[in-house]
Amino acid sequence: MKGVRRHTVVGYTAVCLVAAVPVGAATLRCPSDSVKVGDACIDLYEESVWQIPPSNTALVKRVQSGRATLSDLTSAGATQLSLATTCSPGFPANFPKDGNWTPVPGSNPPSPGVYAVSVPGVPPSACLTWFQSQQACAASGKRLVRNEEWQRAAAGTPDPGNADDGTTTCATNSVSPANTGSRSSCKSSWGTFDMVGNLSEWVADWGDLANNCTNWTTHSPVVGVPLAGNDVSCFGGDGSPSANGFGNLPGALVRGGSRLDGAGAGVFSVISVLDPPSLNFTIGFRCAH
Repeated sequence: MKGVRRHTVVGYTAVCLVAAVPVGAATLRCPSDSVKVGDACIDLYEESVWQIPPSNTALVKRVQSGRATLSDLTSAGATQLSLATTCSPGFPANFPKDGNWTPVPGSNPPSPGVYAVSVPGVPPSACLTWFQSQQACAASGKRLVRNEEWQRAAAGTPDPGNADDGTTTCATNSVSPANTGSRSSCKSSWGTFDMVGNLSEWVADWGDLANNCTNWTTHSPVVGVPLAGNDVSCFGGDGSPSANGFGNLPGALVRGGSRLDGAGAGVFSVISVLDPPSLNFTIGFRCAH
């Protein structure tokens, strides 16, 4: 919307249209588990997924308001699911791979009892599909971060390539996944942790299922200069059957690269070779408000 401002100058009145500041953009306040990046609150950490009885309304409210701490979760007997180190414990039967959850008996409002939480100091959760990630975010009052939001939030994250030092830099060449937020130098300019490496992250967007890969450095653009870093790009298909035989299914976008991707991990790493019901021990997710 635009406002109207009138100016009187020596006998005539000029009318100026004044652009209004979008409601919400300037007033957005993010909870403590996230940081404001433009017009969205992006979770600070890769998500850990927890099973919490919906009857524990106090803890569920803390999770849904972005105020839950690791101490809150453990002291209340919440169970972390599908740790990236082991992909266990598994998800309950009412929270299947296709995301079509059923409510915990007696829950009001209906709830799967499975929630995504952004807290430091735990293994992120992996081995879950795009559908499960989407629903875990929704149960926590959030949503999967969008591709362009992910790109914004990742800006300035230092990329060690293959030179992962195992302690402070982003986990791009590591035997084991790092605990959330434990790599102190793996932090974006906005303050988000582990956007590069550790786990690749599902984002909300889908594309054509890719059947080939390149990278941003060796690919020669028609116009412009290649981006440094060798960040992998597997995006778009030509409609022919891909190596995994899925052909024209959509590919859910995965960003950032994992602890096993070395130089292929980075703020421009984007792959579309996995259909949404895929799962992998190197793939997790991040939520936004």
